[in-house]
Amino acid sequence: MVRESSPTHDIMRAVQVLRSGGLVAFPTETVYGLGADAENGTAIKRIFTTKGRPTTHPLIIHVGSLDELSTWVEKVPAAARALAEHFWPGPLSLVLQRSRRVPLAVTGGLETVAVRVPAHPVALALLRAFGGAIAAPSANHFGCVSPTTACHVQSDLGDAVDLVLDGGLCNVGVESTIVDATSEELCILRPGGVAREDLEHALGRAIPEKQTKASVRVPGSHRSHYAPRAQVILVDPSRLIDEAHRLTSCGYQVGILLPHDIAPDSVAARKILQAPESLTDYAQMLYQFLREFDRSGCNRVIASLPSEEGVGVAIADRLRRAAEPRGTIKTFKLPQTLEELCKS
Repeated sequence: MVRESSPTHDIMRAVQVLRSGGLVAFPTETVYGLGADAENGTAIKRIFTTKGRPTTHPLIIHVGSLDELSTWVEKVPAAARALAEHFWPGPLSLVLQRSRRVPLAVTGGLETVAVRVPAHPVALALLRAFGGAIAAPSANHFGCVSPTTACHVQSDLGDAVDLVLDGGLCNVGVESTIVDATSEELCILRPGGVAREDLEHALGRAIPEKQTKASVRVPGSHRSHYAPRAQVILVDPSRLIDEAHRLTSCGYQVGILLPHDIAPDSVAARKILQAPESLTDYAQMLYQFLREFDRSGCNRVIASLPSEEGVGVAIADRLRRAAEPRGTIKTFKLPQTLEELCKS
């Protein structure tokens, strides 16, 4: 059930659903979340079942303000508090030591939990009316393209969700940046809506990006993730047109995600979409682009990575994961010849 707007009565209906152990999909500035009462083990189990998500893959909990953070974590290091004060509400999740109030079902059995305050009026109204934490991964099937509209949620999950609050198009469009803040030695575990440069500017020091620590698993860390039904193939921009011609000659229904500086009339394909010049706009539209290729019947999508600065790092991360073979972590080797292409 989708609500076209979220006035007070819709928020209160959503609160009732959460308190009764139900699932509510709600908008954030990043993507739509599939929310449940973070303290209700049965409701948390429904999230994993509905998404087809491994129970070892932790969830992010959403709270209504920084003041609530100490309720859900054991301690807040000074660097973590500084980032929270600067970027919350916003697309930043902080990994901290969980308090006993956070069930291990939420954390995938870990002693850490990722927490954030979303920057969307509907999400904030829901959290403040609910009065607790809402555990919420993206409101879609595990490993697939994240939803940035209420219609995406309805299309993906249908009646498996008890209520969907419609807050329009998400204005960031990629998931939150996740930072390991369990100590003063911070590191970025997943790039997202807050750029590394902005984090470093806020703290006045470098923050490294690291491979996820064994003791700190985070959402979106699988090699294959954020993937449409079509196979995504990444190539250098200089090879994009040639690869499109080769795939088309093999009989594939080709979609092309063109860089902003390549003319659309220079190549033929089943579907051609052009990335905006602004990386901020590109991030907002990325998942809609991937979904549009599926709706258009494409079974191969050719794309190039954007400039990896600012939010471009997150866009490139999502495209790389979308291009990984499903159900494997092996390195993907692009076909180099027509014969290899036709066998792929």
